[in-house]
Amino acid sequence: MTASRPALLAGADRAAAAHGSILMKLAGICRAAGQPRAALEAVHRALAIAPLDFTALLLRASLLDRLGEPSAGEAWGHAIAQRPEDPLPPQILQVLAEGERRHAAWLDAREARWAAGMADAEQRASADERARIARFRSNALRRTRPYHSEPTHFSFPGLREREFHPRSPFPWLAAIEAETGTIAAELDAVMAAERAELVPYIQYAAHQPLRQWQALKRNPDSTAIHRCARRPRPPLDGAPRPGTTGAPPKPISPLPARGPAIPPHVGVNNARLVCHLPLIVPEGCWFRVGAETRHWRRGEAFVFDDTIEHEAMNPSDRLRVVLIFDLWHPDLSEIEREAVAALIGSDAANAPAAP
Repeated sequence: MTASRPALLAGADRAAAAHGSILMKLAGICRAAGQPRAALEAVHRALAIAPLDFTALLLRASLLDRLGEPSAGEAWGHAIAQRPEDPLPPQILQVLAEGERRHAAWLDAREARWAAGMADAEQRASADERARIARFRSNALRRTRPYHSEPTHFSFPGLREREFHPRSPFPWLAAIEAETGTIAAELDAVMAAERAELVPYIQYAAHQPLRQWQALKRNPDSTAIHRCARRPRPPLDGAPRPGTTGAPPKPISPLPARGPAIPPHVGVNNARLVCHLPLIVPEGCWFRVGAETRHWRRGEAFVFDDTIEHEAMNPSDRLRVVLIFDLWHPDLSEIEREAVAALIGSDAANAPAAP
């Protein structure tokens, strides 16, 4: 009776695993006998069977380090990338900690070499160009990674993906920043008035298939004033703010105060960007978009793409207030803006009422 093909393959896998285990034991014997080259050859043969095996990669890096090979730093990085989630024994943790130091030193040396080669170009670059060049270098070193726009509902093709957008396309930002005190005073008046209503910033039906805002859903510690009853301050009139047909844009002042983090999430529509104007900022409040983290500072506005993963933290127990409003993405033409507004407006007008 012949064995089935799946059984044969399973047997081959077991044989390969057993062979890899034997090779790793051989590598250990050779290392203990003072034969690092022979040990490295055995490890390489084991990695040919299981290229992502953490133990084999860790042993390879330590052997290359022992042999003084220039590739040891990169090898440590390969091992670190495969670190298992399960707890590791103290001996392995000690080796891994040393490997992390070695890898960091290798990255620093590599970055210095690259920076020296790029110095002439960077000296002639604008501030925005220098920031992008630095991020290119950081991505290449794997210290940061690329983040992309991932809107949950509406994805317009061909738009530039920027975590934080430069200020130059938004010359009206300075006028809005100059009104920080006035806007903050207006907010105080709205909050003090009887008609001011603080509502949870994130609200949706419990049965909806959404998870990214679950921690904030109807959370009274993360609230907002929807400033629709009062006209926004005049500086906002210069901002290209989107609105759907029959539904004008409404700036809001969310108040995620007294501790709760806003977990990593993405927005619904990449045809618009978001502007933040911090009004009340306790010490240590930060905001991350993609791989870049900024600290909010009162009166310093910035524009970002909320369809790129972002999160926020207020580490204090004090109130934080940030004025938030939407902007059209600058890559959209007038006709494209009109089409986006019509589509989203039609979608909203025909949405079924929540049960």
